[in-house]
Amino acid sequence: MNVAHLSSTQQTGARSVTVLGSTGSVGTQTVELLAADPDHFQVRALVAGRNAALLAKQAIALGAEIAVVADPAAYSALREALAGTGIEVAAGAEAVVQAAALEADWTMAAITGAAGLAPTLAAIRRGAYVGLANKEALVCAGDVMLRAVREAGATLLPVDSEHNAIFQSLADGNHGAVEKIVLTASGGPFRMSSLEEMARATPEAALRHPVWSMGAKISIDSATMMNKGLELIEAARLFDLDETAIDVLVHPQSVIHGMVYYHDGSVLAQLGSPDMRIPIAHTLAWPRRMATASRRLDLAAISRLEFAAPDLVRFPALRLAREVLQAGAGTPTILNAANEVAVEAFLQRRIGFLDIAETVGRVLQHLGTPKADTLDDVVALDAIARRTANDVMPARAA
Repeated sequence: MNVAHLSSTQQTGARSVTVLGSTGSVGTQTVELLAADPDHFQVRALVAGRNAALLAKQAIALGAEIAVVADPAAYSALREALAGTGIEVAAGAEAVVQAAALEADWTMAAITGAAGLAPTLAAIRRGAYVGLANKEALVCAGDVMLRAVREAGATLLPVDSEHNAIFQSLADGNHGAVEKIVLTASGGPFRMSSLEEMARATPEAALRHPVWSMGAKISIDSATMMNKGLELIEAARLFDLDETAIDVLVHPQSVIHGMVYYHDGSVLAQLGSPDMRIPIAHTLAWPRRMATASRRLDLAAISRLEFAAPDLVRFPALRLAREVLQAGAGTPTILNAANEVAVEAFLQRRIGFLDIAETVGRVLQHLGTPKADTLDDVVALDAIARRTANDVMPARAA
């Protein structure tokens, strides 16, 4: 297993914390939990992309030691907002990595996309607990990241609701008795839509997730089911499983988040309301548990749970992810980079919804299976895949 060892000793006293991506969806919910329990957490650093106003508000509320904004253009606004507070201010990509490298017991890695790779690696190399919400970093540089985890003696704690559910369902430690795991998917806003309807889908429609409240990029990935494809690759890395031992089920109620099938016939599942504060809190306080204000699950009120196999014709992104897992080498890096470019193009209305997966497939076919054994390899291949995605992207019909 590449995640935390369940025999870890219980921590005492306040846990020092850094939050990478504090103004995003996962980050703001992490900040909410920290603010609700100030006696048990001491915030070292908060890192955001460009939202200086919210970052400053968070830093003051939590008494953070340092606030860092990735976009240098937002530095002046952040410095002005924090003037006289004693909170250190910094900006730029290098400052983000330096903040991630600060000594802290626990780091939330929630910077979306490949931009989160370097700071996440910096946190891992400190050998501390890392709450991993940035699935793309593990997807595009899985071998590099896991090697760093082993070398530093770091502990990965999965924050994604599905991987956190598997982590909790493996709590008895009988990993060798696992037959398979199952990741559940809501199906997104187009679960019942035809290909013709999806071809006409607007960004606004794709962003309207029926269950979860998430950022724009993750919402689009959920609509294409690329999110589940990325989670498939992440699960293989985290739990050291072959692609054939990982199933996906569409479960629109989003009550069961993950299941583990054991070879004695037992199936263990983790259930909960669709609220990211639950898995965030589980990792934030691990190996203890902390209270949250999340809505408690009422199965009687829900009354029915539905499951279905995913449709790989309407949602080819999931098929592409499986093919990438089988191909190995640098193909996960290519998949992730091409998808990020295609999603952004769709949000800018330069391509259609179905063109997202089409673009990713074209880039994978064009670039083959190059190696990506080092961080430099990953960075170089990521750049090549992004350029190729823009070159092969379908032209949007007028």
